Order: sequence, then C-alpha cells, then structure tokens
Amino acid sequence: MEYDARDMTRAEKASRIREILDQYYPRPPIPLDHVDSFTLLIAVLLSAQTTDARVNLVTPSLFSAGPDAAAMANLSVAEILEHIKTCGLAPTKAKNIRRLSEMLVSEYAGEVPCDMEALEKLPGVGHKTASVVMAQSFGVPAFPVDTHIHRLAARWGLSNGSTVERTERDLKAVFPRDTWNKAHLQIIYFGREHCPARGHDLSNCPICGWAATKKRVREESQRSQRKNG
Repeated sequence: MEYDARDMTRAEKASRIREILDQYYPRPPIPLDHVDSFTLLIAVLLSAQTTDARVNLVTPSLFSAGPDAAAMANLSVAEILEHIKTCGLAPTKAKNIRRLSEMLVSEYAGEVPCDMEALEKLPGVGHKTASVVMAQSFGVPAFPVDTHIHRLAARWGLSNGSTVERTERDLKAVFPRDTWNKAHLQIIYFGREHCPARGHDLSNCPICGWAATKKRVREESQRSQRKNG
C-alpha cells in the first residue's frame, strides 16, 4: 500500500506505522532472557552500553549463582563482576547489582516492587530500565525509549528528537496506551533489522520511504555523499 505523509497528522502517521509493524512483528518477544521480574531487572540494567546478545551470554551463569535478590545479595561484588566482566561498565554494574539486591531484601522482602518511583530509587535503575520492568513484568503500559526508538521517532517525524524525555511524551501521545508495551519492542526490532542508523536507503524502507521527514532525508543524503565523496 502506498502512503503519502505530507498531509498526515502525527497520530495518523503513527497509526499507519503501527499497521506495518504489526505485519513485521505481530508478537515481538522480549530480547533479554529472564524468568521473572528480578532477572529481567538485572538483565535490563546490564544492557546499558552492552548488546542484548552479550547480556544473554553472561546472565545464565550470573543467575545460576544469584537466582533471586537474597542469593545475589550474598555474592560479593567481585563474584558478580566475574560473571559480567565482558559487559560495558561492568565494575559499576556489579556494585549496583549487589546494592540493588540488598535493598530489595531489606525494603521489599526480596521482591521487585511494581512501582515506577520505587524502581527508579534502586541503584543503577533509571527511568528506561524501570519502564521496561513495569511494561514487561507487570503489564503496566509504558514506552521505554532506547537509542533505536529515539532516532526512529525523529526520522519518522513522530518527535523532534530533542531529548529522550520529549520522545517518550510524543510517542505516548500518538500511540494508543494499550499498544505501548508492544510498540516499543516492535520499533526496537525494526530499527535493528530494517532501519539502521547509517547506510540506510530511506527510499526503499517500508516506513522511511513515506514517513521520513524532508529534513531527515536531506541529512541522510548529505551523510551518504560525504561518506562516498
């Protein structure tokens, strides 16, 4: 189907994008291996500046040693670090995982709280990590924004791309609330597999081909010319 975004509102454009994403990813899986809210929380924390593939390589041994908050809190920082040393920022993450686990044990009886504010107070847990846990563990509508979502929202004209916070607000405004948890995963997968940051032919992309703003098309063209010139 041919689309022309020139006269579309952001909400209309988002609706068309959602139709396409549903065709590509009708049931997008969570890319980080986990078995419960605690292991998802740790996996998302580890994923900062580290690929999901790398996280999935290190978490089996980590979760074997520390399958829950109490067991993880009993590990030393050095023991945790040994399991995750190939991840980016590993020393800091090891300290945060230990402190986070201790806090869960002392304040929440070892359970991960189903509360955004409480999650964001845990060591090493920012808004995006808390949003992922709320969405994927507890089913609470959220729209975690990673680098793929941030750049594609700007490329597709759904947000001006000024800040991650602005992108999250804009996407929540144009996607129905009951689609947020699914849509954020769909956009991540689409960005990884079909819509890379560099060397992307916007004209042949099933979404960029009609949704990309003139500004983004011009910037991509200029970047390509500099690379090839």
